[in-house]
Amino acid sequence: MICELEPSTVHGYFDGELDAVRAAEFERHLDNCTHCRVSLEQLESLQSRFRQNKLYEHASAHLRDRIRKDLAFTAGDGDDLARSALRRWFLMPAFGVLAVAAAFWVALFLIQPHTQSARIAAEVIDLHVRSLQPGHLTDVQSTDQHTVKPWFDGKLDFVPPVTDYSKQGFPLVGGRLDVVDGHSVAALVYSRRKHFINLFVWPAQSTERLFDNSGSRQGYNWTMWRSGDMQLCLTSDVSAADLHEFKNLIDQ
Repeated sequence: MICELEPSTVHGYFDGELDAVRAAEFERHLDNCTHCRVSLEQLESLQSRFRQNKLYEHASAHLRDRIRKDLAFTAGDGDDLARSALRRWFLMPAFGVLAVAAAFWVALFLIQPHTQSARIAAEVIDLHVRSLQPGHLTDVQSTDQHTVKPWFDGKLDFVPPVTDYSKQGFPLVGGRLDVVDGHSVAALVYSRRKHFINLFVWPAQSTERLFDNSGSRQGYNWTMWRSGDMQLCLTSDVSAADLHEFKNLIDQ
């Protein structure tokens, strides 16, 4: 049977992205999980093979000679040859710079945000699974939003929006502190037909370009979006329709 922590947590541990607490928990988990140990060993082996391979290609003698000839100034050609050579060798780097700039733009504005959103989604699902373990669900347990919201005072540098949706079928259970993508966040816990829903809330950073998206993994659904100056992410094993309905309630 495949471990529910593999592969997201394995990659996070291998890349050094887990905080100290989660890293220690995962190391204890490795003692009893063959799947995670094998996955970690495969990553380490792949990294070792990349380091051993020579991926640098030296310029050929033909290319070196061609460059020398183009840069050479003969008495007969004079300034015309100089201008011609300079045009060729200044334009070629210019095209290279444009290509690099285009690749950087694609990576920065398209690939990186998608990758970051996917990584955060995997992280909040791991946090949701961990919260279901005994004693991890809430730091403050209450159905009263006027009890839960003040509990966060002094523990975070922002005030999370806390609302009870009991009348709409999503009663408040409580809250706790958690860490998502290196941010201290408020984790608000709700329930839906005996299932728990985690709502993670943290201030949106001006440098973040997270996409509003949703998906599912290993039986857990999630949806992430930005509302005002807050980043929010819902995750649970309730249906995607229930999660979408809850998101619409929060956005009202």
